[in-house]
Amino acid sequence: MAHTVEQLAQSFHKALKTQPGPGGRTKICELLQEALKDPAFVAATFSDSTSDRHLLHEDPELGFCILAHNYKGAKDSPPHDHGPSWAIYGQVQGETQMTDWDLVEPASADKPGKVRHRRTYKLAPGQAHVYHEGDLHSPSRAGPTRLIRIEGTNMEKVKRHRFEAV
Repeated sequence: MAHTVEQLAQSFHKALKTQPGPGGRTKICELLQEALKDPAFVAATFSDSTSDRHLLHEDPELGFCILAHNYKGAKDSPPHDHGPSWAIYGQVQGETQMTDWDLVEPASADKPGKVRHRRTYKLAPGQAHVYHEGDLHSPSRAGPTRLIRIEGTNMEKVKRHRFEAV
């Protein structure tokens, strides 16, 4: 079956309407993994000019967003969560080394939180992973990578706290 962003957005919407919590997110993760294996979908979604953060769809009712990320070189991100939201990372090309963190000390508006390493694993092409509200993680990419990320809300509108490893 050929996939499109529009078709995925409809399927994601239906999954979240049927199961608004973790069950719906698990279904989205499964649907995304299927789409990631579709070369026509990947070719239609990405080009060399796709930016680091390209908004493909924002659901007008539920607020979730589908984004394409095209990182041209190595990139590391510090430990973070998605504030009051959730996210699903789906690897398209390259590999992402993902680290999960345990909260040691909460963050505040003026002081970074403290986190401790829990585990590190790879996201390879065709794999996707759900991060629920409060899940602390940090991606690291050694070279060019492409991924699709689903955000529960548009994170450009959310102020988040900082975290530091201890």
